[in-house]
Amino acid sequence: MDPIQFAPVSRTTVSEKVRDSLLESIRDGVLAPGARFPAERTLCEQFGVARTSVREAVQGLVFLGCVIKRGNRFFVAEDLPDVPLGGDDRRKRNISELFEVRQVTEVAIARLAALRASDAERAQIAALAAEFGPGLRLEEFRDLDRRFHLALARACGNPTLHELYRKALDAVFASEDFSSLLDAENNAAAVREVIAEASIAHVRIADAVTSGDPKVAALAAADHLGEVEKHMIARMF
Repeated sequence: MDPIQFAPVSRTTVSEKVRDSLLESIRDGVLAPGARFPAERTLCEQFGVARTSVREAVQGLVFLGCVIKRGNRFFVAEDLPDVPLGGDDRRKRNISELFEVRQVTEVAIARLAALRASDAERAQIAALAAEFGPGLRLEEFRDLDRRFHLALARACGNPTLHELYRKALDAVFASEDFSSLLDAENNAAAVREVIAEASIAHVRIADAVTSGDPKVAALAAADHLGEVEKHMIARMF
């Protein structure tokens, strides 16, 4: 029997596309129930992606119940759950919409805060940024993240924008779609990376605001949001 071949995928949201391609093969019976899963190295070569992307895709299938692990090997589950292809698209579309709102508001807020913040407000923003670190638990990070961004909003010198942003941030923190990704056990490694990268990003934003550089502050805020969204859409299941 000829080995199963998979076409390379685009490197945008790689792990998600690899996962969906594999899921489609399982649904179509190309990868039959109970069959041994293709080796990681084989999948890397056929999809044209790194091992990290393949591992994340396979772990996503394990989480969905379509793949099981026996010893050191993976197999297609004999009793497949009813999981439609791209079943989490709605959830991730909602998250993307929330990030669009954050991009519109937070980038402007960071720029204005760099221009208008008082000395006391700059000191508070710098102090909050210094509390971030890769070892923070998710609950601690989310609380500090909220306080940091609200401090920026208060410092932008526009009460209307501050109130608008507070409501947007409330929507993010109240979002079940947002929380379900962050709280999922299989996303723990990706969440740790988000916390580590976001900790660095918050310091960059704070440095730009305290030094009064609106251009750098806006760019740092935009980069930060882009990185977090990329992790949540591409690497979490």
